Amino acid sequence: MDAAQQDATARARDLQRSWYGEPLGALFRRLIDDLGLNQARLAAVLGLSAPMLSQLMSGQRAKIGNPAVVQRVQALQELSSQVADGRISAAEAAERMEEVKKSAGGSVLNNTSQTTASSGAPTVRRVVREIQSLLRSVAAAGDIIDAADALTPAHPELAEFLRVYGAGRTGEAVAHYESHQG
Repeated sequence: MDAAQQDATARARDLQRSWYGEPLGALFRRLIDDLGLNQARLAAVLGLSAPMLSQLMSGQRAKIGNPAVVQRVQALQELSSQVADGRISAAEAAERMEEVKKSAGGSVLNNTSQTTASSGAPTVRRVVREIQSLLRSVAAAGDIIDAADALTPAHPELAEFLRVYGAGRTGEAVAHYESHQG
């Protein structure tokens, strides 16, 4: 990728961050992970072509032009949150994804915008996924590992944090988070 393409991609990701709260690549990867999808299935549920989804994820395209698709993304974010927090099962999520797919964009989920467990506090898994998403929105896993390697001699704990949250699996990050609480 040449410098002009890199600049265009960076601008697209900045726009996505301002419009959607984060780059769409990070958002869509979280949906794929939490909901057990692949890119083709996510594209089908959202009503996008696979190439369009790929362009949005890579930053080749900045904006989702169809408001109904934006509403489906929001519905899947809520569904993803419910699965990650353990409020609904994978089977329930699959049923609701079919409803989302068929929707014209209006909410088909329970009328709750709650993103936390009933206690009102975010679950550990949700906190970990947000940390991972943030790190992965600013650097690729290989770059994060390189940074961790550079930090290891002087700051081994910070290097471990970068490795676990920036390039590790969610389960490992949850265990790390829980081992460092209170």
